[in-house]
Amino acid sequence: MLNYRHLYYFWVAAKEGGIARAAERLDMAVQTVSTQIRDLERFLGHALFKPSGRSVELTPAGAAAMRLAEQIFELGEQLPLAVREAATEHGMRLSVGISDGLPKAAARHMLHPASDTPGMHLICVEGKFDDLLADLALHRLDVVLADRPAPMNPNLRVYSHPVGDAALCWYAPAALADALDAGFPACLDRVPLLLPTRHSAVRARIDDWFERKGLHPRVIGEFEDSALLATFGESGLGAFPATEWSHDEFVQHRQLQLLGRCNEVIEHFYAISAERRVQHPLVQKVLAGN
Repeated sequence: MLNYRHLYYFWVAAKEGGIARAAERLDMAVQTVSTQIRDLERFLGHALFKPSGRSVELTPAGAAAMRLAEQIFELGEQLPLAVREAATEHGMRLSVGISDGLPKAAARHMLHPASDTPGMHLICVEGKFDDLLADLALHRLDVVLADRPAPMNPNLRVYSHPVGDAALCWYAPAALADALDAGFPACLDRVPLLLPTRHSAVRARIDDWFERKGLHPRVIGEFEDSALLATFGESGLGAFPATEWSHDEFVQHRQLQLLGRCNEVIEHFYAISAERRVQHPLVQKVLAGN
């Protein structure tokens, strides 16, 4: 078993830039710190430091160990707060990371199976996909919802679970839709369009669909945030695509008109966890209910 005390001494030495400085910070003898770091090196089978003038620097193996040690001890710093919150909170807490390219209607749809849990305390954090995955790996989040699976990365232990597919639909305000004299999808060549940026996983599928249909649309705006895209579309700036899960909201509440349903372009949605076998009861509900 890894001796975490030895790892801690190594971590302090790496942060302080030398064993003598680490010993001073730890209020220990230099020989004691040095001996326990050597014990760690023997356990790992590789040297972690190499001489550099009067100091030391990390070897490639040491740099790899340091990256993981940073995560380990950062988690250790969070442990007292997490335990205290768990002991004092009533109900069950679910911390969700929502990728900034994910449609809000899709996030709501994906979380719906867990939403009726008595006493649930839901915390939603929106952010960039890679940043959310890093927080997930550090157990700052229970799950990440996204429009793409996590990339293959041996240094990032996360697992992608498909939770749903939805066809793309095209919407426009009545003033734009009523002026169109062509059927769908030809009408998309006669109206200004708002699209998700290429940051979104679905954008490449939209562009490919345009090419296959022989369409040459006039794109006047691109948005990373799906809610902002819909807001500008609703204001009359142009027609725009959205997941079919948004249909009732757009037609019944925003008075938008459906131009057409695009069954050839499907959005795929994923719940990403830090465990292959999910243990969190609310994440299990999300996976089972989609």
